[in-house]
Amino acid sequence: IRMPRRGLVIQARTRWLLVGLALLFSLVLLMYLLECAPQTDGNGSLPGVVGESMGKEYYQALLQEQEEHYQNRATSLKRQIAQLKQELQEMSDKLKSLQEKKSPKVNGMNYQGTKEQTSNDLLEFLHSQIDKAEVSVGAKLPSEYGVIPFESFTSMKVFQLEMGLTRHPEEKPVRKDKRDELVEVIEAGLEVINNPDEEDGQDEDDGVGDRQLYSENDFVEGYYRTERDKGTQYELFYKKMDGMEYRHVTLFRPFGPLMKVKSETVDISRSIINVIVPLAGRTEAFAQFMQNFRDVCIHQDKRVHLTVVYFGQDGLSEVKSILESVARETDFHNYTLVSLNEEFNRGRGLDMGARAWEKGEVLMFFCDVDVYFTAEFLNSCRLNAEPGKKVFYPVVFSLYNPAIVYANQDIPPPVEQQLVHKKDSGFWRDFGFGMTCQYRTDFLTVGGFDLEVKGWGGEDVHLYRKYLHGELMVVRTPVPGLFHLWHEKHCADELTPEQYRMCIQSKAMNEASHSHLGMLVFRDEIEAHLRKQAYRTNSEAAG
Repeated sequence: IRMPRRGLVIQARTRWLLVGLALLFSLVLLMYLLECAPQTDGNGSLPGVVGESMGKEYYQALLQEQEEHYQNRATSLKRQIAQLKQELQEMSDKLKSLQEKKSPKVNGMNYQGTKEQTSNDLLEFLHSQIDKAEVSVGAKLPSEYGVIPFESFTSMKVFQLEMGLTRHPEEKPVRKDKRDELVEVIEAGLEVINNPDEEDGQDEDDGVGDRQLYSENDFVEGYYRTERDKGTQYELFYKKMDGMEYRHVTLFRPFGPLMKVKSETVDISRSIINVIVPLAGRTEAFAQFMQNFRDVCIHQDKRVHLTVVYFGQDGLSEVKSILESVARETDFHNYTLVSLNEEFNRGRGLDMGARAWEKGEVLMFFCDVDVYFTAEFLNSCRLNAEPGKKVFYPVVFSLYNPAIVYANQDIPPPVEQQLVHKKDSGFWRDFGFGMTCQYRTDFLTVGGFDLEVKGWGGEDVHLYRKYLHGELMVVRTPVPGLFHLWHEKHCADELTPEQYRMCIQSKAMNEASHSHLGMLVFRDEIEAHLRKQAYRTNSEAAG
């Protein structure tokens, strides 16, 4: 009996629940209709009468509300787009990092991984750094100080321009990161040479067994310079001990992995250098110059022509005698003597020497009688000048007055023993542009020297600026095999004020190092101190 009663109770409750839900739904529907109905006054004004103004205000408010809604939505979408862009950039950076980590080679030439757009963009950026840098073509520069000079190095030493008061012109890399960097670059160059790709110009038929492999011992010299917003450029030269062919590798580090720019074989076995020397008087210095020329050019290099342009008549016969004596003793006849009966003009002399050559294209080395060079320098001259592309402006190491440098010795040592790169023995003459290697056609194309410059100095800077303002690349670097020997310098009264200032400046710079000049300035003070010390010592001994 109880079970049916309980079922009736449940059925009754269910009906009441359904009725309540129906009432609740009706109430909600009524409220919605009331909320959505247009709000008018109790008179139910028709359009065109009193209710017209109220209708306009309502629709204007509605439009304004919708406009604000869309503005807020647009702002929100912009914010979301910016966030998505930021996340996309972060993902791109992570992908680039992964791509670099996956690259197996030191020189960074082969990139492994996907072919996605991000990887292509990275490669495009790195190559654009090479295009922006002064690697393959020269850049137009405003002045002679605009060029970024190279610093040269061998496997053991670095020859540097920026010394300050603590560094040395020649030194072993002290910092481990610098040593590791140069070792990495040399090894990367060897990797390029020993494993060439098709664009390097190597014959595909040559197998590894037939191809000559190079090692660290075959590295001759290198140059590097850094453009701060682009990267570091490396010029590397390798040569087998018994060969005349050099392998030249250019690498570029665009603030990331090294990228090969080119790899080529440079044959300098037939490259003749025309050494042009302007001269007036100074026959003793010329005799010393010819001794160096005999040892380096005639006995060692054997691919050099000498052109001497002599001004005036005094000393001309002695110069002829020296040349003829060398010719007889060495069977060397590759020289030309041009005689000009006029006042000395260095630019005029070098210009005449360049035009006196009648055998077509030739590499010229503009030299002075006080310059000492090695056979290695002549090869550097050949490697760093290229017709229509590059001119070579080496930085000379200028020796100080030996009477001051070796004041503690009875007599200065022979010249060959003075040729050392030390802070108290000399300095890199980075303000001088007189020694240069360039091809004859480039010299004539650029217009040669400014022949209006008279006397000492200025003509070399004018020529240097012409190249800086043109399309050719200027290779500027200190080289270990080029020295300027000290000699007494006289600044003539006939010089212009600017020339005289340059002459005096050069004279002061050539005399001695900072420390030696300081000792000379305070010589009296030092001697007075020594006398006091001696007097004090004698007084104590007597007491």
